[in-house]
Amino acid sequence: MALRHGLTPWSLPRWRDYITPSTLHLAPLLELLLEPVRCSRLQAQVQLGLQEALVNAVRHGNRNDPAKCLRIRRIETPRWLIWQVQDEGHGVPSPVRRSRLPDQSEATGGRGLFLIHQCFDDVRWSRRGNRLQLAVVREPGRTVLFSADGPDSPDR
Repeated sequence: MALRHGLTPWSLPRWRDYITPSTLHLAPLLELLLEPVRCSRLQAQVQLGLQEALVNAVRHGNRNDPAKCLRIRRIETPRWLIWQVQDEGHGVPSPVRRSRLPDQSEATGGRGLFLIHQCFDDVRWSRRGNRLQLAVVREPGRTVLFSADGPDSPDR
């Protein structure tokens, strides 16, 4: 069996699943989720984005209900690090999934999705809107952190 990137059938990437009660006690979970990120600068960027996604899932998706759970999945491929964050809520409506800052600078919310889009190279939603997939490219010597131009910037 010929596989790309020198992988054998026994070393194919697999999803790691983490299921946790829906609380804001996120530090131990974030530590586990960040294990494959070796670059400290990239780790800070990914940590910010994952924390925003997890907090949104707890607060908005599961409505701070500790009886509900979060399901987080992580996979490492030769080119990508990918996370999926899923809550038990009704989902984020398509028009709200935008990656821009609020129109009013004094708004008390609305920056989380913008930050998430700045922290990851690829952001995708499930059709229902209660699962968010976040990915960064695994590149040796990667230097891009935050781009004011968003995910379509030539620097990303």
